[in-house]
Amino acid sequence: MFNINITSDKPIYEQIIENVKELTLKNILKENDKLPSVRQMATILSVNPNTVSKAYQELERQKIIHTVRGKGTFISGQSENIDNERLRKALEDLKTICIELGHMGYDKEKIIKEIEEIYSSIEEG
Repeated sequence: MFNINITSDKPIYEQIIENVKELTLKNILKENDKLPSVRQMATILSVNPNTVSKAYQELERQKIIHTVRGKGTFISGQSENIDNERLRKALEDLKTICIELGHMGYDKEKIIKEIEEIYSSIEEG
């Protein structure tokens, strides 16, 4: 379910965050689904529990997950996910990427086509 590439330049905790976000986008992980505990996830992924803890803390900060003391860690509902600062940053990043692609010769239609293809690949898995 989770794809971690230990040879990637991207830190493992960021890969865990991306995996959780992608799985919720694909509706594989749904609202109120329980995630493995930090120790369980660390064992599943063969990583240090501190790495998983760091990912869970960031996911909680972003309101993607929430922890219920004594019960576990769960996927939050869509209405809880709205974080205006995170949204502003993501749109800023998208603008930067569009500018970079424009300098590489992509026009608006080609950029939109690429975004549609990326989104389709996410939906299809």
